[in-house]
Amino acid sequence: MTTFAPDSLDLNRKLPLWYQVSQSLRASILGRSPEAPLRLPTEDALAAHYGVSVLTMRQALKELEAEGLISRHRRRGTFIEPSAQRGAPVRLLGSVDAIVAQQSGMTTELLDHGPTPVPAELAGHFPGVTEVTGFRRLRSDEKTGEPTNHAHNYVRPEIAARIDPADLTRWPMTKVLRDVVGVRISRITDTVEARLADPETARLLRIPLLSPILHYTGITYDEAGHPVDVARIHYRGDRFSFTVSLDA
Repeated sequence: MTTFAPDSLDLNRKLPLWYQVSQSLRASILGRSPEAPLRLPTEDALAAHYGVSVLTMRQALKELEAEGLISRHRRRGTFIEPSAQRGAPVRLLGSVDAIVAQQSGMTTELLDHGPTPVPAELAGHFPGVTEVTGFRRLRSDEKTGEPTNHAHNYVRPEIAARIDPADLTRWPMTKVLRDVVGVRISRITDTVEARLADPETARLLRIPLLSPILHYTGITYDEAGHPVDVARIHYRGDRFSFTVSLDA
């Protein structure tokens, strides 16, 4: 065979088809053997392979091209970039109100809170701080009671001291920081990546161990540019997708 052979995919109709196809093809590209051909099958052949429309396939390929994994040439075809490597997680930027809206509309249970050492991987966000205050919450669908995401926030101790834990059962952390505590938020950076559920996450979200989840990291900065809160949230992969709309 002179073209690259992608893996098969069982489509989930609850998630965007183009996204699922792009991620499946991305995994096939990054996991290919060194001797595998660099030329991809045609759009028509790939669409037939995945059982999607050519338009959906074209959108998936456009995503991979933007990431630098493939290059497309008129009349010659589509080729895997020889230097293609696994890229950084998708980063999303939005308004504070958009973040609040995203976090609202769910029943929230405060699992625990209290002082905790700064996790090693987050030390860079809390320079000179050895201990922060952790808040763990479980959010559920208001109608069904089904757990949807598990959130763990790490807040600078002087800010956390001004938070009433009961407020976190009514409002998102972002709203509490801005509207209750009075933190002047300058920006929030979001990072979303795919992971597999660990035992604790699987138990809380009532999903099988190693189920796919969306792992979100949100860093909230004050007006001086200092991080005041780092949120790590595990979303059920079969309940959430992230969409970014950019207006010209």
